[in-house]
Amino acid sequence: MSGARNSADTVAHRLIADHLVEGRMEPGTEIGLRIDQTLTQDATGTLVMQELEALGLDRVRTETSVQYVDHNLLQADERNAEDHAFLRSAARRFGIWYSKPGNGVSHPTHMQRFGIPGRTLAGSDSHTCAAGSLGMLALGTGGLEVALVMAGRPLHVTMPEIWGVRLTGRLPQWVSAKDVVLEMLRRHGVKGAVGRILEYHGPGLGSLTAMDRHVIANMGAELGATTTVFPADDAAREFLRAEGREDDFTRITAEPGAVYDLEEEIDLSALEPLIARPTSPGNVVPVREVAGEPIGQAVIGSSANPGLRDFAIAAAMVKGRQTDGSVSFDVNPTSREILQDLTRCGATFDLIAAGARIHQAGCLGCIGMGQAPAVGRNSLRTFPRNFPGRSGTEDDAVWLCSPETATASALTGVITDPRDWADKENVRYPRLDLPQRASVNTAMLEAPLPPEQAARTELERGPNISGLPDFDPMPDVVEGPVLLKTGDDVSTDEISPAGAKALPYRSNIPRLAEFTFTRIDPAYPRHAAEPGTRDGGGHFVVGGENYGQGSSREHAAITPRYLGLRAVVAKSYARIHWQNLANFGVLALEFAHPGDYDRIDTGDRLRLDGLHAALAPGAAPTLQLRNVTKGEEYEVRHRLSDGRRRTVLAGGIIPALTSR
Repeated sequence: MSGARNSADTVAHRLIADHLVEGRMEPGTEIGLRIDQTLTQDATGTLVMQELEALGLDRVRTETSVQYVDHNLLQADERNAEDHAFLRSAARRFGIWYSKPGNGVSHPTHMQRFGIPGRTLAGSDSHTCAAGSLGMLALGTGGLEVALVMAGRPLHVTMPEIWGVRLTGRLPQWVSAKDVVLEMLRRHGVKGAVGRILEYHGPGLGSLTAMDRHVIANMGAELGATTTVFPADDAAREFLRAEGREDDFTRITAEPGAVYDLEEEIDLSALEPLIARPTSPGNVVPVREVAGEPIGQAVIGSSANPGLRDFAIAAAMVKGRQTDGSVSFDVNPTSREILQDLTRCGATFDLIAAGARIHQAGCLGCIGMGQAPAVGRNSLRTFPRNFPGRSGTEDDAVWLCSPETATASALTGVITDPRDWADKENVRYPRLDLPQRASVNTAMLEAPLPPEQAARTELERGPNISGLPDFDPMPDVVEGPVLLKTGDDVSTDEISPAGAKALPYRSNIPRLAEFTFTRIDPAYPRHAAEPGTRDGGGHFVVGGENYGQGSSREHAAITPRYLGLRAVVAKSYARIHWQNLANFGVLALEFAHPGDYDRIDTGDRLRLDGLHAALAPGAAPTLQLRNVTKGEEYEVRHRLSDGRRRTVLAGGIIPALTSR
């Protein structure tokens, strides 16, 4: 099926049209896409595998599905190791590739080994969009949606607008791809691309490698974009050639005269080093504006700066020097292949000699799994997010910047513009002599078992791995207290925290639920368990703008639902979390009049009547929300398609499917 278009196609339109199986390509309407590949990681994958089991799947239906272990690597006790064993057994059972712990972060590793221009990719990680750097349509989404895709169903999304970003010029010395996406965040903030696909084009692309583009595409998630797309051009061909996969290359570019719904232009030559201040990726300023702030940590790596060049530039800067004694300079190689290539060109030695701490290939500090900074000490990171407490330290101060800025600051002990460091030290911009061929290493990738062998594989389930909770259908009347009222831009890290304390319980919903919302209100789980709340009519949460931004983790929907959450009423939602709420039977409502948000207080008792009729197919999307405590009514609305209405009424996707 193809939606009609009257203008020349963009890359995004071409990719969508090639995979469209339901709906029309009209912005704001729901469409269904055929998905070729899936990506899961260990912080979300244990639930995906349990969902496959609950769906009764015998074997995945996708062209390629890969399970990575890259988040929960710190084995302080048995729990993470149990998850790894469970994931390996599930990959063998369901016909999935398995990437062992230490093999690499999912996004760059997938790009190296499995990324193919023109394919679609759905991942249970919000940074799945990074694969758009190869000319793929790559969508981060909730784990249950990925499980359904693996079972052969389409992925349903709202058709986005296509936002063309034309690049001109060439990046100056000491400015890199991180500064390009930080410039977009400086201009538009964390909500600027909601409901849109970012498509980069123009003459400036010629100077950006595929891994440079990965940096930009990765942090499109921080702009709220549905995804980011680049053309598959000579840069993509060169990347695949270096990986020994040139045969996978297909050229995909926009048609001449392609028309975008919105347009933007960035002159790369006019950019300067930028940095995002705590505690939002959108809080971006020039590095020189905050220069001189003392730091205690600088970390390079993560999925947001994963390329060989990103580590090699840091190694060249520290060669023959020592990092400041007050700074922990941490290096997280993003894949085993990158670590081999760094070592082959001598960069690993230069980093170690300068005082760098070399860690295993993985996400680590990006998800708060180790590398937590000291309270009151600034931490500079090349990571994608700096939400409050995400680092593992409650009162943290995390800044996001390029490898050049992080390294210059590690050498001086204070936030430093790399141009100023180079001028003071009389250092020329390094010429990097990088290998033309990657050190391809597939030893830690396990291929899917043949069907007959897979069918005999038992899931290895340790004591920390619980089953999925049973959620009951939506009642016709929901009445309960407002247990929590939040401000704008609440992240999924604040709903279901990351970090070394909570992450090991990702496959144990009852235990993980004890952490729900505790970064905002430590008493939330206790209040949810009070008589008449969880075991009564349930309760409400009231939110501001962009509720649920950040990670795709569906735990941020499941654990509040487990604790009795029935409805969220917010000014607006982040895309993936909105989908996750519906997937697990939580009604996501929006204020028709945003000022009504101010009329509701924590503790107010709210009531929704006649939900079965209100959510029936074809019914108007508006409802009346009664504040029983204050005797007021507010008009609210939902954006659920008929299919999602049935899902919410059934109590979630799995009850909806299993009750048929």
